[in-house]
Amino acid sequence: MKKTLVFGASVKPYRYSYIAIRRLVDAGVQTEAFGQKEGRVKGVLIHTSLESFAGIHTVTLYMNPSRQKPFYKAIIDLKPQRVIFNPGTENPEFYRLLEDHGIHVEVACTLVMLSMDVY
Repeated sequence: MKKTLVFGASVKPYRYSYIAIRRLVDAGVQTEAFGQKEGRVKGVLIHTSLESFAGIHTVTLYMNPSRQKPFYKAIIDLKPQRVIFNPGTENPEFYRLLEDHGIHVEVACTLVMLSMDVY
């Protein structure tokens, strides 16, 4: 599977981004992570800078819409094929920007997609 960036990653085990990293790794998906604080989840380093990411196919968002805006350009500049808006991250303004740049928008749950083998 293509490389996925978990955007809004956390080292807190009760956070969905944490669970997503674990499940992506378990599914054999090459996984990268970006968050506010550095740490590791299942061997994946959570970066606090977006400068080191390249070749990202999918960005899966775990950041509420009010916190996404400063990252619009950075995510678009990664040139992912798709961005998954997980529950609580829905953002029609950002959908339009992504689609204007030819990036597929998916309003879905990464965890459900993985469990149904449709990721």
